[in-house]
Amino acid sequence: MDVMSPLKPHPNSPSPTKKLLPFALYALLPIALLRFYFHPFHHLPPNNPTILTKEEEIVYETPCDYTDGRWVHDKMGPLYNGTTCGTIKDGQNCISHGRPDLDFLYWRWRPSQCKLPRFNPNTFLHLLSNKHIAFVGDSMARNQLESLLCMLATASNPNLVYRDGEDNKFRTWHFASHNISISVYWSPFLVKGVEKSKAGPNHNELYVDTVDEKWGSDLDHIDMILLSIGHWFLHPAVYYEGGLVLGCHYCPGLNHTEIGFYDVMRKALKTALKTIIERKGANGNGIDVFLATFSPSHFEGEWDKAGACPKTKPYKEGEKMLEGMDADMRAIEVEEIEAVKVNAKQIEGLMIEMLDVTKLSLMRPDGHPGPYMYPFPFANGVRERVQNDCVHWCLPGPVDTWNQILLEVIRKWSIQSRRKE
Repeated sequence: MDVMSPLKPHPNSPSPTKKLLPFALYALLPIALLRFYFHPFHHLPPNNPTILTKEEEIVYETPCDYTDGRWVHDKMGPLYNGTTCGTIKDGQNCISHGRPDLDFLYWRWRPSQCKLPRFNPNTFLHLLSNKHIAFVGDSMARNQLESLLCMLATASNPNLVYRDGEDNKFRTWHFASHNISISVYWSPFLVKGVEKSKAGPNHNELYVDTVDEKWGSDLDHIDMILLSIGHWFLHPAVYYEGGLVLGCHYCPGLNHTEIGFYDVMRKALKTALKTIIERKGANGNGIDVFLATFSPSHFEGEWDKAGACPKTKPYKEGEKMLEGMDADMRAIEVEEIEAVKVNAKQIEGLMIEMLDVTKLSLMRPDGHPGPYMYPFPFANGVRERVQNDCVHWCLPGPVDTWNQILLEVIRKWSIQSRRKE
């Protein structure tokens, strides 16, 4: 019989490295957190957010391609953290959940041919005074909404004034200081749909030519709408158009034609944009419309393993290319928005733009909660299975940049509007 050396691990027991790794990580965690909590967020100067120099106005007259750029290290870090903002969804509060590496907080997006200023909450609040802003779509819309709430809360406190639906999928906050309402509408397809459930069919049902009235019926009271869809179209579904079955996506056992999901997503987007234009633009009420392009996920391994999205730094330029499904989803959204923008030029008060965030999001594999969608997932050692979130973004995190770009587009529109007066 072989005698085991006391310096070698037993083949059926975890190695010393595996035993010590969790404890080492949590020993370092307080040190890492001190760095961040000593600089929780950076207050912005109390300057007048509406005054721009002539040079600044010229900058906003020049088109800026925010998609062309790179992530650079930024010592300033985010405006807020996991303890200073009370509206972060639990699963995206990576800091409070014990994520030990905090370097992901210290990067900013630098466009190649223009500047992207830090987000100024006072400017946003001033420009959107007396407006109702609606985030409509899937959980990425909610992710961006919660980022915006946290950034604005550094200047003015939001009050939750309405909540409804399972998991509070329909909520409204009010900023009394500027009479701004910001709402989120759960509508993962933008069109009428029946989501799969334990009690119902094991697939989604979509009616691609009928808008989802959960948000459509409120359009008269919305001044700015931000749409975000994509990931839910990957799920099994049966599609209807004109009251008839159009086809399906991954529906074994059903006597329907497999048609995939790309054309269906295009049809849903067409229906949503057409409805907005007909109900708001055509009657002269006006509305600002944004579409956030597809946000890629970063699963590298099995979703229930510790290292599903393990990277701790952004990709470098050229290290990761936009391709495959990510590129195809974005292309559909770009084509539909560009087509609508041509027609929208003839309608007064209707402004339409993309938030083209696909590339800058693709370059941030380090920005997801991963296993830290749950509090301290390795407190008792590395488990065999642990669920990972490599789709949504930590807050604070890369999604804050989406709102930086949003503000810059709004500022540009404001300057153009003033010059027409």
